[in-house]
Amino acid sequence: MEQRIKAYEKGQGVLHAMFGLGKYLAQSSIEKTLQHLIEYRVSQINGCAYCLDMHSKDLRAAGETEQRLYVLDAWREAPFYTERERAALAWAEAVTLVTEGHVSDEVYAEASQQFDEQELIDLTFLVVTINSWNRLNIAFRTEAGTYKVGEFVAQQTA
Repeated sequence: MEQRIKAYEKGQGVLHAMFGLGKYLAQSSIEKTLQHLIEYRVSQINGCAYCLDMHSKDLRAAGETEQRLYVLDAWREAPFYTERERAALAWAEAVTLVTEGHVSDEVYAEASQQFDEQELIDLTFLVVTINSWNRLNIAFRTEAGTYKVGEFVAQQTA
């Protein structure tokens, strides 16, 4: 598949705003490994090869186990995830799949037991942000396999 537009080169103005969300989220109280796990799961749902490549590399670099990565698509049936991770995964899936039904009261109740209000706001913006990145990369066919761990750290700290 051929890349349509090199948005990371040609869209610097709007990307600066997107990286601003990443900068905020990098400083939030949501654990970095949980952030990557959510980004990976949402990217699985959306079928974004570039983001799957990126977040699998980031997760492995942070010490995530292969077992948890391989089974993430079936997290409900696997014993490898904490209650906080399960609540975040359920929330992320519900927010990502809003066209299949709104975020239920049950999913909200579960998430609000594990996350305070600010964390739930931050978690929601994390999901919104990765959904945006997925759509950008899918639309322009950003080439998967080229990401290197830490490649965008400078944009999140600038």
